[in-house]
Formats: sequence, C-alpha cells, structure tokens
Amino acid sequence: MASTSVPAGSPGGLLQIIQRSILGAGGWLPFDRFMALALYAPGLGYYANAGRKFGAMPEGGSDFVTAPELSPLFGRALAVQVADMLEHTGTDEVLEFGAGTGALAAQLLEHLGNRVRRYTIVDLSAELRARQQARLAMHAGRLHWADALPAQIDGVLVGNEVLDAMPVQLLHRLGGQWHERGVVLQGDALAWDDRPTALRPPIDIPGPHDYLTEIHPQGQAFVRTLAGHVRRGAALLVDYGFPEAEYYHPQRSTGTLMCHQAHRADADPLADLGAKDITAHVDFSGIAVAAQDAGWDVLGYASQARFLINCGLPALMEAAPLAQRAMAHRLIAEHEMGELFKVLALSRGVEPWDAPGFARGDRSHTL
Repeated sequence: MASTSVPAGSPGGLLQIIQRSILGAGGWLPFDRFMALALYAPGLGYYANAGRKFGAMPEGGSDFVTAPELSPLFGRALAVQVADMLEHTGTDEVLEFGAGTGALAAQLLEHLGNRVRRYTIVDLSAELRARQQARLAMHAGRLHWADALPAQIDGVLVGNEVLDAMPVQLLHRLGGQWHERGVVLQGDALAWDDRPTALRPPIDIPGPHDYLTEIHPQGQAFVRTLAGHVRRGAALLVDYGFPEAEYYHPQRSTGTLMCHQAHRADADPLADLGAKDITAHVDFSGIAVAAQDAGWDVLGYASQARFLINCGLPALMEAAPLAQRAMAHRLIAEHEMGELFKVLALSRGVEPWDAPGFARGDRSHTL
C-alpha cells in the first residue's frame, strides 16, 4: 500500500538514477537499495558529494557532529584501548573505516605514536578522502588509503559511526501481517509502498499493534566479511544503538530510521535526496551474534560513557581547559552521547583478554 508521495525536489541526477532503478526493479525498490543510492551513488549520494556534513555547528554548513569533532579527548581516550589491542594482538597496524574528516585518525596517530607503523583508511568517498589527506598530511609516511579490504589483515580495526550508515531493510507489521517497505514512483514523485514478506525481525514483537522497524543484514554481513580477512586482530565499533531486547521493544513501534540535515532531525528519507544523512540505530545483538558465528570473540560491550571513563577520560578532562571539559562532558552525559552510544569490542586469532575499556560496566550479558 502506498503512502503520501513526496515531490521530487532533489538533485536531478540522483533522482533520475533512483527512478531508473525503480523501473528496472519492476516498479518497486526495496528500501535498502534506495538507501544505498541516496547515500553512496558516485558523485551524487550524500556521502559521495561535496557537502560539508561533519561539524560542530550548522553555520559552517555541516549536518551533524561526531565525537572526534566534538572533543579531541575522545580519540585520546580511545587510544588507550587501541594501544591495549595492538599489544595483545602483537600487531602495529590500525585500519579505520569511514574516517570522515580524519579527526579520529589524527587523534589516534598523535597519541599512539610509534606503536602504529601503518594506518590504513578504508573509505569509499573520494571527496572525503581528499579532505583526510589534507588534514593528515603531517602523518603521510604512515598513512595508506584503500577502497577495499586487504586480503589479509593483522591489526586493529576501528569504526566510529560506520554501522549506522549501512543500508537497512524496513519491515512494517500492518493489521497483523508483516510487509517489507519499498519505494515506488507516483508520477515524478517518490512514495512508500509496503508488500507482504516472509522476512521477520529477529525476535517476536508482542502485541497486535502496527509496528515499523529495521533489520540489518548488511551490518551483519560486514562483520562476517571482516572475519574472512582478519588473521590476527581486534575490532572496536562505536555507534548509537541497543541490544535486541531494547531495539525491538513493543513500544518502539515507529523504528529508529532518521535523517540529519543542518543539525536538525527528520524522518523523511524520500525528500532532499543527497542533501541529508539517512541512518538507523544499530542492533548490537545482531552484530555480536553474526561476529561470533564468523569466528570473532566478544571482548566487551558497554555504554560510551562507561567505556571512556574506564579509558581515563575524567583525568584527561581535569587537565584540559574549561571549554574543552564542557565539550568532552557531552561524550559521557546520559542525555547526550554517553548512554545512547555503545562500544563493542571483538578479537580474532588471539586468546580473549580483559580489555581496560570494559573493566567496569560491561554489558555483554545483555546482548
């Protein structure tokens, strides 16, 4: 069933690509394929065009802020856990996925020093790669860029707000029957259309009420793919999300899909194509189970606040100027990033150990 259509006021090239994709798919495009085009179509998708995207304030043309842009103390605290992972895996390479402006890379390279022989950034965006190269010029001797995974990896993998940008499938329980939500054309406009499906959320949703949610096959495929390349290493994934019992709570009946533009949020991904981010929260249980099935061990899972406190953020804040302390506090405040963001740590090819970032407040039992 189709919902209200949205006038197509987006860049013509991207709209035309999506229109052709809808027609080529028989008139109905699953949402995950729409999301992939809206975010990653070469030169036109949100992460592939020249928009600013990252920054602390909308006045600079940015759409949202990430932890490394908010405070340099984020990377400095994260470096404590990354150093521990390098030591326990006996490796000297860091691979970062989706490095954005290069802020986190700069922070880790500065504070890890000669522990890192090689720092590889895996990023599909040529435009962001150019910004990263400019920002990280002083570290050029240790930097390498790749648009695909190396065949074999020995090292520590870092992904800050990577999983939330991976396309998701939308499921809609309507009148007791599950549908997959896709995108269709109504004239020259885009519209929702729900079709019956055999797909289901990973757990039953109690109650007869209508329910919209997401499933994450691409995020789960990502950690499985990594396992096929990592011989000896560890991974640190930071993102906003929940374990599945919270993610698929009966009261979360409208899902988590959200768009970000000029530091404002909305729930309409069909409008302003290529001009705003489209994102969904992470089902960390699904990611952890897929990782374990592929041969990863779970080292820990904690709120960002607890993880950063374990890694020494309070002492770093105490030594910082007042303005820096105020910004860093947003990293751990419950009503800001502290509780919504989580940290999941994995290891492969080595015996699991007690990682310092999860010394207190580990929530692995909730996954």
